[in-house]
Amino acid sequence: MAAFSRGRQNIRALCCLKTLICSRNLTGKFDYDLVVIGGGSGGLACSKEGTKWGLGGTCVNVGCIPKKLMHQAALLGTAVKDAKKYGWQIPDTLLHDWPTMADAVQNHVKSLNWGHRVQLQHKKVKYLNMKGSLVDKHTIKTINANGKEMTVSAKNIVLATGGRPKYPTHVPGAAEFGITSDDVFWLKDSPQKTLVVGASYVALECAGFLTGFGLDTTVMVRSIALRGFDQQMAGLVTDYMEGYGTKFSWRCTPKKVEKLPSGLLQVTWTDLKTKEEHQDTFNTVLWAVALTMTSEVPGAQIRQRERQEGPPLPKLKDVPWAVKDMAEGFVLLECGVEQRLSFTTLWRGEMDKCRQPLSALRQEVTEMTPQAPGRAPEIRTLDLEKVGIEINKETGKVVVAPDEATSVPNIYAIGDIAEGRPELTPTAIRAGKLLAHRLVGRSTELMNYENVATAVFTPLEYGSVGLSEEEAERRHGKDQIEVYHAFYKPLEFTVAQRDSSQCYIKVVCLREAEQRVLGLHFTGLNAGEVTQGFSLGFQCGLTYTHLRNTVGIHPTCAEELTKLNITKRSGLDATARRYSDTTPFPRDVDKHSASSVSVKRRGQSWTE
Repeated sequence: MAAFSRGRQNIRALCCLKTLICSRNLTGKFDYDLVVIGGGSGGLACSKEGTKWGLGGTCVNVGCIPKKLMHQAALLGTAVKDAKKYGWQIPDTLLHDWPTMADAVQNHVKSLNWGHRVQLQHKKVKYLNMKGSLVDKHTIKTINANGKEMTVSAKNIVLATGGRPKYPTHVPGAAEFGITSDDVFWLKDSPQKTLVVGASYVALECAGFLTGFGLDTTVMVRSIALRGFDQQMAGLVTDYMEGYGTKFSWRCTPKKVEKLPSGLLQVTWTDLKTKEEHQDTFNTVLWAVALTMTSEVPGAQIRQRERQEGPPLPKLKDVPWAVKDMAEGFVLLECGVEQRLSFTTLWRGEMDKCRQPLSALRQEVTEMTPQAPGRAPEIRTLDLEKVGIEINKETGKVVVAPDEATSVPNIYAIGDIAEGRPELTPTAIRAGKLLAHRLVGRSTELMNYENVATAVFTPLEYGSVGLSEEEAERRHGKDQIEVYHAFYKPLEFTVAQRDSSQCYIKVVCLREAEQRVLGLHFTGLNAGEVTQGFSLGFQCGLTYTHLRNTVGIHPTCAEELTKLNITKRSGLDATARRYSDTTPFPRDVDKHSASSVSVKRRGQSWTE
């Protein structure tokens, strides 16, 4: 997609779908001052802002927008069931019509696409639906669907092509018979009985709304759910989903997918605990997981080092410390002693805090290979390396500096293709606007990627901002943080007699005089709305005292955050709030007494 525009300061921009967005260069040396390759949220924001002084990308077409609408459709089904308890006469059997919902969602997405195109025209951005590639650091070659080519030159280029899901190459039948999260939103008919492979937030969100429509839905999880999120909160989310009706196959990995004469898909998978193979049939197999370590390379030399910094990057010829132990556990050799890596810190190469010894070292190491698909950066046709742009070989993403610059000074990258950036629409939009401001000389402000709030739209929503408890411990040490927490019962759950066992709030603070808040986590109704408001406080140095001095709106779930006064360290019962709607707890709880809270889930007991 390409587009040109003339703005208030005579800035011309070109916006190309999977290609670029540019602005006319006034010196005559280049065709444009700025070219943005990509028409997603970040690319559109950058092009519009630059000219101000398939459009919409993943979010609009196959991400946030259709996902939230289908999530809302599922919540309405739950609300209808609750309505009986409030006196509404509802039939005993509720039926959901997928085609009706799909048409409504898809029509809304199409209207947003049209709206983006109108906005580009209004801002005098010429839209070109073309693919593009770099010829050199200032020249882009574009080609349309009919094969017609054209080239443009630009002083600055912004890469914002986003990502696409991909299928696992080691699972026969995965690509031939499966679908991805991109496809589920555009199905004309119900997917019926569905296997969701993976436990990323995308996987759980899809599984959640499919279950809400009354579909038989199973989630296959190789190791842990919601990797990268607070793991206690992740456990609450999946526990609620299991009670909601979603089935989970834990510690399992798919082996092959076959299509039977009946049209059903037969999936064969391996239970990683028992090593046994199992089979079942499904109407749909949806792939929605990230990259993990899977393959083994016997007989390689193990490197000894005291600490592995950054993510583990095993190579065939130059093997670091990573050694195969179990599906989510690895060991490293430190001063001749084996140490376990906990699943919460594996990807940073940090040693497990328990320093638990393992059995004798085996001569098997792992290589970074895809266990199943994630969203891959859409850069294959851009010819980035030809012009000297550095790519992270393990992730396929573009390496960027704090100002979004690549290794080629006049070329920038924002959004999902940029290494180390959150794959979130609001961050891409904000980064695109700030980059445009800097390129036209209106500002020097950089994007702040710290403390960006996010929400997981599962049946019980989860919102968070800041650090997870595990990350706070890693950065500051367990003795230097204080965790305030409470279970609570939403008023909406009372008459409806819904289970509130997983409605939980956790605030992670530095254990200092001011008790600065490091992380805030919330599971419950409207978690995104609740978290969004409190995320503002993070920009203003939010402390525990600020929370306690805030007068809450009653009766709301958000007010529970202003009442928190029980710490994990105190050992006091964090479930008491669930049974007391309005009575506040005393403020003089001994928050420094030593104790721990034990969380039991799926037959395992973990000490928090």
